[in-house]
Amino acid sequence: MRRLPLRLLRSAGALPRRPATCGAPPSPNPAAPAELSRWALRRGFSRFASGFTPLQPKPLGSIVDVERAKGLSPEHLVAAWDDYHLGRGHIGASMSAKLYHLLEQRSATCRHFVIPLWRGSGYTTMFMQVQMPHMIFTGLEDYKARGTQASPYYTITYYTEFAESKDTVLVRGDVVFTSKLTDSEAKCLLEMAHSFYLNDVRYGLVERFNKEPHEFEFKDVLQLLEMPTM
Repeated sequence: MRRLPLRLLRSAGALPRRPATCGAPPSPNPAAPAELSRWALRRGFSRFASGFTPLQPKPLGSIVDVERAKGLSPEHLVAAWDDYHLGRGHIGASMSAKLYHLLEQRSATCRHFVIPLWRGSGYTTMFMQVQMPHMIFTGLEDYKARGTQASPYYTITYYTEFAESKDTVLVRGDVVFTSKLTDSEAKCLLEMAHSFYLNDVRYGLVERFNKEPHEFEFKDVLQLLEMPTM
């Protein structure tokens, strides 16, 4: 398919970065967070971490020319959206309206989860909070130490302006702390978050974490992702 000229999108481009790799790691011996389920039960999950205002997202009109975008086919819109975000320090993605509504439905009662992120010889665990049309990620250890005062590492916004007309929801990720998270890691987190909420088997672990925390075992997440456990 021919790529559209990026004059549709308002900002200049930047140098491309490395693509994300989300493959299974080798097999060293990292430790899982201790007593995660009891910690999750103790800690209140009432609001997003401070420093993030989920009701005031970056408007879609500040990213793309919405009027021009209305005249594009869904395929050309997605192609232009992806090209615009390539190498810009942001993550661009898209999904169908049906999948978005499933994500919205499931996250309404299961707002939190933990995702291990592989880093060379071990993993770090990210704590995920969902309040659609937003997701945020912060380090689990930071959240355990600071609770709702922990700063987000990474925020995701879903734009539904074209959900009805083009069956397309545009997704944008912004890395808040580049010292904490690379673009490739951010892309992996988005892909894994979608897989846990949209795959029926994986979603069972999300439900257990939120509704039956005493029954949740972090090693089940590691095994599912083919990461080594103790």
